[in-house]
Amino acid sequence: MFSYLGVLISIILGLALTHLLVGLSKTIQLRRSVKVYWVQVVWVINVILYVLALWWGMFWWNKLQVWPIEEFLFIMAYSIVVFMLASLLFPWDFEAGLDCERYFFANKAWFFGIFLTATLLDIPETLLKGVSHLRDVPRQYVLFIPISLAILITGLFSSNRRVHGVLGIAWLILIVAYLAFTSLAKIVAS
Repeated sequence: MFSYLGVLISIILGLALTHLLVGLSKTIQLRRSVKVYWVQVVWVINVILYVLALWWGMFWWNKLQVWPIEEFLFIMAYSIVVFMLASLLFPWDFEAGLDCERYFFANKAWFFGIFLTATLLDIPETLLKGVSHLRDVPRQYVLFIPISLAILITGLFSSNRRVHGVLGIAWLILIVAYLAFTSLAKIVAS
């Protein structure tokens, strides 16, 4: 059953990645006429890592034998929220003359609000995998979630450009450390 459902998850998350990669590509192509904002680029990298980690984490659901509609709808909603998150970093009609800093701050509340929603959805998704004995909840998760929420809440309410630079880098360090330490924990355990 999961292979069937996994296709839809893959399409939704694949579209999120596609939008981010097309945005980066267009930024390079239109580099002479686009005002690049380095903080936005950092958040693009962060969301790419987040989507890839989520996609990888969804694989654990393949062990679930029975799929109630509630779990299916929950996983789909989570995937859709992550797609919406990715779609906010670049406009769909990306054209020459885009001021990426202005665009980022015009969408800041939506971006951080949706990222908070995705993070809050990640908590029951991760715990449900643990309760269903699909995967143990990593010990590092207990630190990752509150730090991530603090960064995202600060981003939601702050309009300070320096603060946003620090937040983007802090979240990048957080996600890389989390992925590295959870991977290392698996290697040590096996």
